Amino acid sequence: MPESKIPPWSPPETRASWLWSEEQVRRWQLEQLNQQLRIVLPQNAFYRDKLSSSDLQLDSLDQLATLPATTKQELVASANRSPLGISAHHTFDTSDYSRVHRTSGTTGQPLMILDTASDWLWWSSTWQHVLEAAEVTGDDRVFMAFSFGPFIGFWSAHQSCVDRGAVVIPGGGLSSLARLEFMKQSRSTVLCCTPSYALHLAEVAAGEGFPLGSLPIRRVIVAGEAGGSIPAVRSRMEQAWNAQVVDHSGATEIGPWGFGWPDRPGIHLIETSFIAELLPLDDSGALSELVLTSLGRYGTPVIRYRTGDAVRVERPQAGPCRFLWLPEGVVGRADNMVTIRGVNVFPSSIDSILHEFPGASEYRISVTRLGQLDQLELEVEADVDTQIAIEKALSVRLGLRIPVKIVDAGSLPRSEGKSQRWRDRRD
Repeated sequence: MPESKIPPWSPPETRASWLWSEEQVRRWQLEQLNQQLRIVLPQNAFYRDKLSSSDLQLDSLDQLATLPATTKQELVASANRSPLGISAHHTFDTSDYSRVHRTSGTTGQPLMILDTASDWLWWSSTWQHVLEAAEVTGDDRVFMAFSFGPFIGFWSAHQSCVDRGAVVIPGGGLSSLARLEFMKQSRSTVLCCTPSYALHLAEVAAGEGFPLGSLPIRRVIVAGEAGGSIPAVRSRMEQAWNAQVVDHSGATEIGPWGFGWPDRPGIHLIETSFIAELLPLDDSGALSELVLTSLGRYGTPVIRYRTGDAVRVERPQAGPCRFLWLPEGVVGRADNMVTIRGVNVFPSSIDSILHEFPGASEYRISVTRLGQLDQLELEVEADVDTQIAIEKALSVRLGLRIPVKIVDAGSLPRSEGKSQRWRDRRD
């Protein structure tokens, strides 16, 4: 079946689906998964070989766990074998695709991902959960503080806001100060960016005497890294912008899988577009790696994809949404977790502590190894008094002594994209 014959993605009404029971969610997921398998397997060489079937159908979602998982390393290896550099998990001929994006490469080699026109409609309809929770309407003016490029976050957010009827203001190709001036000129009401860049813009505004509080920004939608669900980071953004923060999670190879709320940290998993599984990361079972199966993205499906995201999950029984709830958002990357003298540490753990100190403007963590033991080193743009206070807080909160080195203001790198604060130097 060519892409042009694929039935359009027809999701349930957003707010109505938020109130579905777990049984309703699972019934919908099984139906959508089986339809996806019927469409995809006859043409998708990657999954036909991986699942050893061209006509697989499941009687229950419990059977999904018996299928092999998919890793990013597999997709990268498949792309490397292709003369076009495109992984075999793409279902259709390349002529059926209309968009090309690429993963950030922060966890390895960048991966090129293509989407069909139908897939792009799926992206936008799934993103509407984010915008609905953020209360974005056709009266809003949404500023995109990203550069144009292969990063899918800008493009998917842009398309979704356009489809919602909002005015979209692209901020690519501008300096941070120029973006602030453009927000003022356009009277932007919503800002989309990474958490670290939201804080950097506030830092630039303070340094340049720009009246950040005069902007009519009422929502800051953040994604791309931890921060939107870390209370200290979230509070700092909200105070700087005098606006409410809404967290969001997604990935180029997976899709826009999570949305938060303006009045609290945490993320709901969009269960009408994704099936979630949890692989335990510790003995207690409280911390898990998130495994996702996309539903409706037929051109570039992922089945049992190991995201590498470490999460804690609960199932709400009441409230505005009953989708799976991640109260801390993404805790960190499973492959970024280091064990220091028996203590499991994620970058977000340190991030949360450091953002409680207004005197710490930027930082960088390096992971090193002495013999068989991992160690952490922390560089911070701060003064000596702040250094002492940070060392004490790290010792009390984490139970670890982590050396803190003071560096010159402005000497550590900033980025409008994913921050590069965590350096693994163990090799």
